[in-house]
Formats: sequence, C-alpha cells, structure tokens
Amino acid sequence: MKFTVIITSAPYGKERAYSALRFALTSLLEGAEVNIFLIEDGVYVAKKGQNPSEVPNYLELLKNAIELGAVVKVCGPCCKARGLSDSDLIEGVKLATMHDLVAFVKESDNVITF
Repeated sequence: MKFTVIITSAPYGKERAYSALRFALTSLLEGAEVNIFLIEDGVYVAKKGQNPSEVPNYLELLKNAIELGAVVKVCGPCCKARGLSDSDLIEGVKLATMHDLVAFVKESDNVITF
C-alpha cells in the first residue's frame, strides 16, 4: 500500500499539518509506503530551525517520517514565492514541481490532502 500525503497548511497556525504528519507516521509504522508533498503554505513544515515551545515540533515529526522511509518533496515555486531556498530546508527534502506531484499521485493507492 502506498499513500501520498499532501500538506497545504503552515505549521502551528492550525493542526492540519500536525494531523497529516501523524497520519504519515502511523502509516509508515503500519508498513505502508508514504510520499509527502508540501505545497502552498505547507512548505514551511520543512523549514530549518523550528523550535516551538509548548506545542509539538512538526519539524521533528517530519524528520522521523523521513527516517522511517517517507519520500518528501516540496513545491519549488511555492518556496520561491515565500522567499525559501533549498538551503532553508532540512536534509532529506527535495525541491519539486507539479510533475513530481503528478508522479506521486499516479504511483499511489490513495491520496489524502490536509
């Protein structure tokens, strides 16, 4: 089973990205393959240097997902529009285009958007 998880929401404003990362991690632990695509404000989930207090650290959850085998890509044009470059993102996350998202969707059994 392969899932693609699309995250459109920034971390910490709402819990959508948190729910997406929890879903991805649980899927990985249950043996599914997981692709994660960060788009729109979701690109901020992969931004280095996050250290929130009193809330879960989304960046750590994303790193855990990568360690468990998730493939993570981030929309390059969305990053550019928000002033983010490749050097602003954690290791294991690749800049991508809509072609990469289409490829993720084609190879997945299910796609879920948060």
